Amino acid sequence: MTPHRTPLRFASVLLASLVLSLFACGREDDSETDPDRMRGVQEAPTVELEPGCGEPGDDAGTDAGVDAGTGTEPDAGPAVCGDALKHPSEECDDGNNDLGDGCTPLCTREPVCSNGVCENVCGDGQLRSEQCDDGNTLANDGCSPTCEFEPGFICMAVDDLPPAQLSLPIVYRDFRGYDLLATGSLPRGHIDFENALGSEKGIVATTLDAQGKPVYAKTSMASATTHGKAAFDQWFRDVPNVNQTVIGTLNLPRQAIGQYLFDDQTFFPLDTAGWVASGHEPLRADNSSPAQLHNFNFTSETRYWFEYRGDEVLTFRGDDDVWVFINGILAVDLGGIHAAETASLTLSQRASQLGLIVGGTYQLAVFQAERHTRASSYRLGLNNFFRPSRRTQCVPGPDPEPLCGNGTTDPGEQCDDGINDGGYSQCAPGCVRGPRCGDGIVHLVEGEQCDDGNLRSLDGCNATCQLELP
Repeated sequence: MTPHRTPLRFASVLLASLVLSLFACGREDDSETDPDRMRGVQEAPTVELEPGCGEPGDDAGTDAGVDAGTGTEPDAGPAVCGDALKHPSEECDDGNNDLGDGCTPLCTREPVCSNGVCENVCGDGQLRSEQCDDGNTLANDGCSPTCEFEPGFICMAVDDLPPAQLSLPIVYRDFRGYDLLATGSLPRGHIDFENALGSEKGIVATTLDAQGKPVYAKTSMASATTHGKAAFDQWFRDVPNVNQTVIGTLNLPRQAIGQYLFDDQTFFPLDTAGWVASGHEPLRADNSSPAQLHNFNFTSETRYWFEYRGDEVLTFRGDDDVWVFINGILAVDLGGIHAAETASLTLSQRASQLGLIVGGTYQLAVFQAERHTRASSYRLGLNNFFRPSRRTQCVPGPDPEPLCGNGTTDPGEQCDDGINDGGYSQCAPGCVRGPRCGDGIVHLVEGEQCDDGNLRSLDGCNATCQLELP
């Protein structure tokens, strides 16, 4: 695993490259641990955190308004993700390490959705009802900080193709095992780590709490591997002297069949981080021959938003605990301290229970814990999970006003009926064709049986997206 954004349909590669080079911000690879940075939060080796867009004095944007963070840091040099000051180069900065609250610990925006409907968030790169959205809140790039067209640019909507890799923000929290005694200011190791064995279902409730965290469900019954609500509530929350937080990304390359997959049968992302790096926990031997030393005893949390279409299949393998929540509802329970266990979930078979409606956007949340030697395994497969991305691309041009919406299909537009309100086989906002037969996506709710990306018959899928018999 490597701890820590596609082609345009009608803009030229040359213009696209120009815009990207003008407005894209770089990322640094800082592999050293700085205990004074980000409120004591560490960076895993080669984890990339969100830096600034240049050195002090750079004119890397004039948008310094408050967004998801609590303040601004205009003209202050490189950004420090996690300081709760929104630098112009950051999409957001809320100063915490929580996922699912609208701003990731990497200072990138998250969708804000309820019951499958997402709020319009200017700058998230998802063009909905705004005039434009180019994925940032910078001024003077064609799309303003309030997602309105700016004069002097030609702007168009573009559909991003499925990426070659999904990079999901992931939050690790490293714990000391219960076999380690108190030392200095540190208490004894966590009572739920290195202290039990056995598979155990029902540790968590069937829904997440208001903060999007798992809820301990065994408050009034015995548990074979856990020791009460207060101890469990520390698993996925920052607790000084109890855990150390490390921020990274979980990379899922796209496979030949369209599945996005991360698979690591020796999953030890914190071998040179956390309590081991600070000298407060030893490396422990795994079950290989000869034995290898690793940092056990950690939790992880990652999330992904997808548009439900009815053909999604999720596969998972993990040890120890693994819980998958979809739309805030428990969908997979592999709780307890055990050898690697697998699970597969076809969402259409649980759509009613999970509250899924075709076309809605929902959150997938995966919580994992590695609580005991001598092995660690993690596999996450997302088959047909995809959130279409339509954003605005602007290039400098002689026309100070956008042409989309004038009822004429101008150069660079796919269509323009003057309304452009979207819908199946209609013209959508941004003057691009909406979902339709021939776009390479099977729209089940519209009666399509197949879609091979063309309108030719006699190739297995006919011109009306119906299957052809051999």
